[in-house]
Amino acid sequence: MTQESTLAPNRRDKAETGRSTTANSITDVTRRDIRRMLVRESISWCGDLEETEFLNRLYDLSSMPSTDHRFENAEGDIWQHRVNNYDWDDQWVFNDGRFQLADGFDAVYLNFLAEMVHPAVRPDREQAAKIVVALNELLTFDGWVLVEQSTISGRPIYGPQRLASSQYTANVAKSVVQFADADYIHQQINRMTTALDSDPDLAIGTAKELVETCCHTILAARSKPVTDKPDVLPLVRRALEELSLVPDGITDAHKGARSIKSLLGNLATITQNLAELRNLYGTGHGKDGKVKGLTARHARLAVGAATTLAVFLFDTHQERLVVS
Repeated sequence: MTQESTLAPNRRDKAETGRSTTANSITDVTRRDIRRMLVRESISWCGDLEETEFLNRLYDLSSMPSTDHRFENAEGDIWQHRVNNYDWDDQWVFNDGRFQLADGFDAVYLNFLAEMVHPAVRPDREQAAKIVVALNELLTFDGWVLVEQSTISGRPIYGPQRLASSQYTANVAKSVVQFADADYIHQQINRMTTALDSDPDLAIGTAKELVETCCHTILAARSKPVTDKPDVLPLVRRALEELSLVPDGITDAHKGARSIKSLLGNLATITQNLAELRNLYGTGHGKDGKVKGLTARHARLAVGAATTLAVFLFDTHQERLVVS
């Protein structure tokens, strides 16, 4: 039976829309990691619904074949093995080929994840938001996020969105999340990357905030919390000094000393430029109504620079901790 014939009518159009992108850009590694996250966090994929009730929102179970000869369709064998006998494990659906979640099209898989946090499935707004954050941490590696696309009864309905550049978030999420407040850092990362094309000013402003968050987190972790309110450039310099990354610490005896000094000096310059971009074009400051905002390519430059700096600082922080 084809994938199209098993999708419920109310979801078929959305799945077809997603097929314009490359199939299977979401790797089996990411799909496996999401399953492990659901198990680790004790998250039920069907939310407050019965499993067949949830699946019927996405698929037409009555037209799907049964894997048990005693039953005519999928709805019957799911009842038998999940209610009557309960001899399938809780994550069975991800390995059942009928549902195309292990190796099917991205659109089918993403629609399944989005349905997991639909208000009708998971009414608790805060719980749904936390699950979205956890999913996005893993999906960003493959260039996808779940974002709010509409609302129902004042609650968000999430849907999949392609990232303009997933690599911006992949490295920073991996490095930063171990030390920073996960919810807050993910909010910044998701806001920054999803705004690249739709709101470049917001992306630029958030890029600068991400650098500040990284510096504050590193200094606090090293028992050097920031008690005043320095501008971003002095703040980065404090982090560089704490990590022994100031150019003066590199002697001419080091191989490539001149290049190292130049690169380290440029870190602060990058940050200063970010701050100036934010002041001129980004969010957080009032501007002349005639000022035209920067474009997505400018935002990508700012986000790329901020991410590179953040990853370098956190990688160095981790390395110094191991050495000490």
